[in-house]
Amino acid sequence: MSNMVTSLPYQALSAKVPADHLTFKTLNDIEPLSGILGQERAVEAIQFGVAMQRPGYNIFAMGDSGTGRSSYVLSYLKSEAKRRTAPNEWAYINNFTESHRPKALEFSPGQASEFEKEIRALIDGLMVTFPAAFENPTYQQQKSVIDRAFNDQYEAAINKVERVSGKIGVAMFRDASSVSFAPMKDGKALEENEFAALTDDERDAFQEGVSTLEGLLNEELLGLPQWKRATYEQIRQLNLDTVKEALDPLMSGLFEKYKDDADISAHLKALRDDLDKTIIDQMADDKASENRDEIGRRQFYEELYLPNIAITHETNGGQPVVYEPHPTYRNLFGQVEHSSDQGMLVTSYRLIRSGSLHAANGGYLILDAEKLLTDHYLWEALKRALKSKTIKIEHPYADMGLMNTTTLSPQDLPLQVKVVLIGARDIYYLLQDADPDFQEMFRVLVDFDDTLKRSKDSELSFARLMKDRVDKEEYANVTRDGVAALIEYSSRLAEHQREMAAKIGDVFELLGEADFVRQMAKDSEITADHISRALKAKKHRTGRVSEKIIEEIIEGTVLLESDGYAVGKINGLTVMQIGDSSFGAPARISTTVYPGGKGIIDIERESNLGQNIHSKGVLILSGYLGNKYAQRFPLDISASIAMEQSYGYIDGDSASTAELCCLLSALIQVPLRQDLAITGSLNQYGEIQAIGGVNEKIEGFFNVCNARGLTGTQGVIIPKSNAVNLMLSDEIVDAVQAGMFHVYAISTADEALHLLTGIEPGIADEEGEYPEGSVSARVIERLEEISKLGEEEEDEDEDDDSEEESNESSKKDKDKKSEKVKKPEKDKK
Repeated sequence: MSNMVTSLPYQALSAKVPADHLTFKTLNDIEPLSGILGQERAVEAIQFGVAMQRPGYNIFAMGDSGTGRSSYVLSYLKSEAKRRTAPNEWAYINNFTESHRPKALEFSPGQASEFEKEIRALIDGLMVTFPAAFENPTYQQQKSVIDRAFNDQYEAAINKVERVSGKIGVAMFRDASSVSFAPMKDGKALEENEFAALTDDERDAFQEGVSTLEGLLNEELLGLPQWKRATYEQIRQLNLDTVKEALDPLMSGLFEKYKDDADISAHLKALRDDLDKTIIDQMADDKASENRDEIGRRQFYEELYLPNIAITHETNGGQPVVYEPHPTYRNLFGQVEHSSDQGMLVTSYRLIRSGSLHAANGGYLILDAEKLLTDHYLWEALKRALKSKTIKIEHPYADMGLMNTTTLSPQDLPLQVKVVLIGARDIYYLLQDADPDFQEMFRVLVDFDDTLKRSKDSELSFARLMKDRVDKEEYANVTRDGVAALIEYSSRLAEHQREMAAKIGDVFELLGEADFVRQMAKDSEITADHISRALKAKKHRTGRVSEKIIEEIIEGTVLLESDGYAVGKINGLTVMQIGDSSFGAPARISTTVYPGGKGIIDIERESNLGQNIHSKGVLILSGYLGNKYAQRFPLDISASIAMEQSYGYIDGDSASTAELCCLLSALIQVPLRQDLAITGSLNQYGEIQAIGGVNEKIEGFFNVCNARGLTGTQGVIIPKSNAVNLMLSDEIVDAVQAGMFHVYAISTADEALHLLTGIEPGIADEEGEYPEGSVSARVIERLEEISKLGEEEEDEDEDDDSEEESNESSKKDKDKKSEKVKKPEKDKK
């Protein structure tokens, strides 16, 4: 006879922190821990990823949010980047020959800003020098000489014509732009009426004289275009000489400083050549000078010559570490902006805006994988940039015809960056499966564990991490028992007595709430009592649904018993997840069994409420029943299983053990204890497997029993392999210690049946026979009876079929005889 499983001692229901693990009195007695708690594997991986400089060794930091992955990655990269040489800087500059294709200049760290200051100083010099250089008396005198020479030639030609006109009696008039002729008599020009009074001969003589004068004028002014061209060239050369004389002192220092840098020198030469043209066009032209004020002229120079710095670094600042919280195409790659000028969109190299890739170039770029993947085009563009090692600024949808505004095509910049993606596990595995480029480009996986091993050292490190948090947030000091309560809470989150949750953010949140409770109580230090009260307050804030379910059970709206016996009914344990809170909710499982060959019907699955894993657990029952009880006859039963008063989707196989016990109870009509609730996954050999949410499940049934009043016999049955996951509340531990509640840990289905029925399950002998009266013997006996009922029904069906066949045969014989009799009569006809 086997012994019934005994309940676990109260010490096994939770893992308290040993006194020798935390030897301090308060957190003020220890030093803070900066960094991350545990995560040795992740630390080693990121160290390798940062040190490996070969292409493709970008990093994917994988883990749950709240494990400290983002803060640790950022802090580690910053600490490493400080020890490295700062990368070069880049600035976009005007392309004086092709303005729609701005160029880029590379500078050593800190040099771009210095170059910008030098160009601003040059512009200041231009503002002072011009147009003053053109107002200089020497320039004006030289220009006057050139203008006078031209005017003298022009005047000589005109005077010659004028002298001839006087001789032939024709008056000549001239203004600034034209020459005209009029008839003259007695030294006076005639009016129109006087000219009309002349004779025809006199008028003809005048016309002939005018023709002669016009021909002479054309001959004399035939060289006028050449005179003008020569004058223009002389003035242009004068202007160039004047500009050169004024610019050389302004720019000689720049040419000398950057003579060893070919790119900057080439740009300065192009800038110098453009200045010659620009200053002459804008300053030597009197009208242009009048129309442009000093502010306008300065802005004009800046728009043409001032560099547009894309990347700047401090000389000893190390490599850049950039976290982009909102990765869009513009934020990553930059953009070309446009401004409105009299209703038209215009742009220039000065409106190029750099992105996070520019800022991180030569260092590290940190991105959230989930945010990055929301835009497929962005992900593809990032891969192209990493493959080509260039930063290309373009409109993301220009190739699709969605961008019609004329824009710029800035020069591509060389890209040397290590990208660090931070994301959840499912995103990492999705990228591995769906994108063949991902594995080639992100070869370093930094895997942050979900849990950390509990030990004396790790618990002390946990305390030091709490000290760091307390100092940063300026919380009150925490006592030893308060730290111990936080460690135990972390183990509860990890659902393991020998582990702590790596999701340290939840612990920090509880610490902050406990400090608030302390403030309300006006205490000086945070203790375990404040931690407990903060937990209760949080549970109360999020516990409306769970409390409502318990009320409905107590009122009888939801049928569930916590004492007595019942056939075909059992209390299962479930977990509900609502938002960020989860809680246990006991539920009744019922089963009916009757003869037939339909097998086990899962009502949840048939009604499309049972999910795949739950349906799998029900199907396993058939395998277990057939393997253990139906070796000598077929398993020929019909049964239906339902989770009573459940109207939502159900998943998981943790109810399979409860469903087996309920099924066997209905089969052999043996009542089950209703003061026990059970959870556990069953395999085809009757072994009980671990399940999740064990603490919430136990607390759910305990809350019902406690609300009705503990009887001392109530308890729960859980898989033995889940005993290490128990981190129950002090209320349950105290009830177990007082003998008012029990937790049983089982490893086989037979142990569950023994606890629930009080009847020995039975152990098979060498011939496979079970002791008479045992549960197994009763099950086999009942299954055999049902199987024989099925055989009798088959025999009756076969007899009925034989009789029908005999009658059919006799009928056919009669029909044949009738045909033989009738056939001769037919022949006679």
